[in-house]
Amino acid sequence: MVRYFIKRVLTLIPVLLAVSFLVFWLMSMTGDPARTIAGDTVTEAQLEQMRETMGLNEPITVRFGRWLSNALLHGDFGKSLYGDDCWKEFALRFPHTLKLAITSILLTIAIAVPFGIVAAVKQNSWVDTLLSSTAILGLSMPTFWMGMLLIVLFSVKLNWLPSGGDNGTILSLLMPMFCSAVNNVALVTRMTRSSMVDQIRADYLRTARAKGVSEKKVLWGHALKNALIPIITTIGTQLSFLIGGTTVIETVFSWPGVGSYTVACIRSNDFMPATCNVVLISTMTAVILIVVDMLYAFVDPRIKARYKRG
Repeated sequence: MVRYFIKRVLTLIPVLLAVSFLVFWLMSMTGDPARTIAGDTVTEAQLEQMRETMGLNEPITVRFGRWLSNALLHGDFGKSLYGDDCWKEFALRFPHTLKLAITSILLTIAIAVPFGIVAAVKQNSWVDTLLSSTAILGLSMPTFWMGMLLIVLFSVKLNWLPSGGDNGTILSLLMPMFCSAVNNVALVTRMTRSSMVDQIRADYLRTARAKGVSEKKVLWGHALKNALIPIITTIGTQLSFLIGGTTVIETVFSWPGVGSYTVACIRSNDFMPATCNVVLISTMTAVILIVVDMLYAFVDPRIKARYKRG
C-alpha cells in the first residue's frame, strides 16, 4: 500500500512539471505585461527596455527554469504586475474557495447519497421518477442563471441574505454553496442510483436476506459498500473541480476566491499570479485524485490486496 502510494507520487512529478511548463507557456502568450504596465504612451524603445528589465526577452525555457527553481527552493512564485506576491495573494483567497468547496461537497453527500439509494430501492416507481427527473433538472440548470434568480429573490426582494462577498457568516455562504451543490447533487444522485441498482438484486444480497439480515443492514452495510467505488470517484472528481475554483459562481456572488481572481488576472494580462494559481490548483487536484485511489483500498479489500501485490 505504501509502495503504491510512493509510486503514484513519483509518477506525479513529471506530470506536474509538464503541466507547469504548459501553463507557464500558455499564460505568457496571453499578452504583453510590459505593454499593460506602460500603456500606449511610451515609445517602442522604452517598451523594449521594459521587456529587457522584466526578463521577457529571454527564451521561455530559461524563464520557466528560473521561475520553477525559485518556487521549489524559496517558495517564490513571482510577483504580479502591481508588485503583489503571488503566493500571498493565493493564500489570501484560497481559504474562501476551500470553505465553499468543502461545504458544497458535504451538502452534496448529505442529499445525493440518500436520494440515490431511495431511487434505487423504489426503482420504476413514482418516487424514482420524481428523483430522477429532479436530478436531470439540476444537471440542466445553468448555475449563473440560478444564482441571479437567488440574488433577486433572497437579496433584492426579501432582503434575507447578502447578495455577494464573504462576510464570515453562514448567511453569505448559503447561496453560493447551494448553487455549487445543485449540479453535483444531481450528478451524484444519478451515479448512486445506477451503482445501487447494479448491486441491489445481486445474489449475495438475496443470501443475506435469506439469513435474516435486516433490510436496512442489507442496503447500508452490504449494497452501498460495494457500490461506493463509482460514487467515491464522482465525489472526488467534483471536489477537485470545486477546489479549482467555481469561477462562474464566484463571479456571480462576488466571492473572493481563487477562480474569480485568476480570471481577473488573465483579463489584465497579469500572467504570473494566474500561472501560480493554476499550477497550485493542478497540484491539489492531483493529490485529491491520489487520495481517492487510496480510499478504494479501504472500501474494497480486493483492491487493497492488489495494491499489496503491486
